[in-house]
Amino acid sequence: MLEKLKAIRSAAFARLEEADSMQKLNDIRAEILGKKCELSQLLRSMGQLAPEERPKAGAAVNAVRQEIEARFEEMRAIIQKKEKEAALLNEKIDVTMPGKRLPSGGLHPINIVRNDIVDIFTRMGYDIVDGPEIETDYYNFQALNLPLDHPARDMQDTFYITKNLLLRTQTSAAQIRTMEKQKPPIKILSPGRVFRADEVDATHSPVFHQCEGLVVGKGITMCDLKGALDLFAKGMFGPKTRTRFRPSFFPFTEPSVEVDVSCSLCDGKGCRVCKGAGWIEILGAGMVNPKVLAGCGIDPEEYSGFAFGIGLERVALLRYGISDMRLMFENDVRFLNQFR
Repeated sequence: MLEKLKAIRSAAFARLEEADSMQKLNDIRAEILGKKCELSQLLRSMGQLAPEERPKAGAAVNAVRQEIEARFEEMRAIIQKKEKEAALLNEKIDVTMPGKRLPSGGLHPINIVRNDIVDIFTRMGYDIVDGPEIETDYYNFQALNLPLDHPARDMQDTFYITKNLLLRTQTSAAQIRTMEKQKPPIKILSPGRVFRADEVDATHSPVFHQCEGLVVGKGITMCDLKGALDLFAKGMFGPKTRTRFRPSFFPFTEPSVEVDVSCSLCDGKGCRVCKGAGWIEILGAGMVNPKVLAGCGIDPEEYSGFAFGIGLERVALLRYGISDMRLMFENDVRFLNQFR
């Protein structure tokens, strides 16, 4: 048996030397130390030996197994070292080579305009609020002095979900919710996405964005509104920008105005963009209607306020000289790359 064990040991060592990868080494180990290997067969044949010979034979078999296991561990360490060195060589990086510049993303022009508007008004002390995009008829219309039979509702073709639920047509609903919960003084800006059933063309979309502002306090006048919007216009379009008010009508403000800014391209002299007028309309505004204040539990005899609504797409069109509003919704990378 001892001669046979020597032969098995020599053969096993020779087989282990043939391994040149961890996969092959593991396969050889299973072959020479598995259940069907010669060592296992010798152990199973121990029953044929005399009782006094079995301990010595068993010890000899286990000693050979341990030698083979030890040689296997040595070979594994050698092969792992070689494989690691080969991997490091293959994955070697030349640190002197110039790096590859990865293309960076950028903000959408609507988000750029929104962030700039928010920055301008927060510097003036405004808080940012928002409300749900699915709104009730009460908050979207009725609380804003637009009862069910009011003809001004026809100005906003609306997406109704149920008789009482709709996609908000303006972010003014957030102003009502704020006035119901908070006592004056109130100074808020409500940016967000709104929806109207408009036909898609160069200046209209069924989905667009607004920033609506509200200030309520004691002694608030049109002069405060003019000053706030003048600061906004200069911050958005440049320090030379001028503003003017024109009379208009909104059910939730009285008096109401349309607000124009001097054309930044021709400095108010008249050009193709401003259609020769020198002015461009950018938003609607006015003093908060006393009925709206009273409906929110605010005494209109003690408090007054102003509100305004800015269309982000309109501001973006003017600011960047974009001729078609649809470009901002088509996800054309050639267009969007210009704003990185």
